Amino acid sequence: MRPRRLKSGYFVLEAINSYASVFFLFYLFFLTSEKFGFTMRGNLLLMAVHGFCYALGSWQGGRLAQRCGYFTALKLGYGGMMLGLAVGLLGSGLVAVVLSLILWTLPLCCTWPALEALVTEGENRRGIARMTGAYSVVWSTGSAVALFSGGWLWDQFGATGLYGINLALLFGQLLLTLWLERQARAAGTPRPPAAAASAPVVGPPAHPTLSQRRFLLMAWWANPFSYVAINTVGAVIPQIAEKFHLSPTQSGVFCSLWFFTRAAAFAGLWYWPGWHYRFRWLLAAYLGLSIGFAALMLSPLLWLVVLAQILFGCSIGLVYYSSLFYSMDAGEAKGEHGGLHEAAIGLGIGVGPAVGAAALTLTTQAANAGTWAVSGLLTAGLAGLLWWRRNSTGRG
Repeated sequence: MRPRRLKSGYFVLEAINSYASVFFLFYLFFLTSEKFGFTMRGNLLLMAVHGFCYALGSWQGGRLAQRCGYFTALKLGYGGMMLGLAVGLLGSGLVAVVLSLILWTLPLCCTWPALEALVTEGENRRGIARMTGAYSVVWSTGSAVALFSGGWLWDQFGATGLYGINLALLFGQLLLTLWLERQARAAGTPRPPAAAASAPVVGPPAHPTLSQRRFLLMAWWANPFSYVAINTVGAVIPQIAEKFHLSPTQSGVFCSLWFFTRAAAFAGLWYWPGWHYRFRWLLAAYLGLSIGFAALMLSPLLWLVVLAQILFGCSIGLVYYSSLFYSMDAGEAKGEHGGLHEAAIGLGIGVGPAVGAAALTLTTQAANAGTWAVSGLLTAGLAGLLWWRRNSTGRG
């Protein structure tokens, strides 16, 4: 099988991985809210547990993928996630739910760095730009479809469907991985010649205003803060739905708007590479995600929440894309760089909800304390980003 056709298989794995991950994680909070009476604080704490496990696991998962092979990492990941889901399906109490989430999260960390590396391995810089664009569009579309349709699946099948559907998807991914591994070994994956590897990407400035390494570090700094906001919102979707009197099906349709907007942003950024190594675009995106987050969480008007979702989705699209592109563009250790990219995401997933939950615990009388605390954290992130810029050379 040709390498290009193999990569089509990797994109199929990525799409299923994205769909299954978002469906399980985001609708798990409907389970904890309905079955165990979790409030916003409880769900934020649960998201924080997931995030910190994800950060630790991704760092090690990227190293495992680089040293032991991408297919080995995928097989370990899918097998481990199936075990975690089985615990939740067979158990009945809160302990089983939390243990299942942890056992599902840790092996999940083996999958994303491996997939990121597989789709870009053997590409020159032009190919890396193309493949990271396709990668971002695929996973974000899968996520959007998962949130959009997940509410209906939850209404129809409940907890049994939450675990059972994901088990079936993981089993299919494991079978596809085994088949792709055989095809890859039979075909071989030759690397491009050295001359091709040094060819510039079409579109970006020939002389970046800051070093590649500096942009990589700035993107790694900014991206966790976008996930501070993303997963704070994700953990409280049941409460957002309650505020606007939406059923799970309706909330899935409504709250997926920023997911689809993010996917559209990825598609636009894929075709227009003028944002590469331009600080002002990264700064504008960071400001947009901060404003969009606050408006999404605080506004009592549905139409304002719609506008906030559009701004939020576009902004986090550029921040995430920056981190992934620079991770793949700045070196050969793609599995390990992908692991660091995902570990940074995990830190954001953990820290944001933890700060929100702590604020709600300390100020029980202020309903929006968690939102203001997370907004303060985003402001601190902005100060750090500006510090990176000020201590860099050149102009962006």
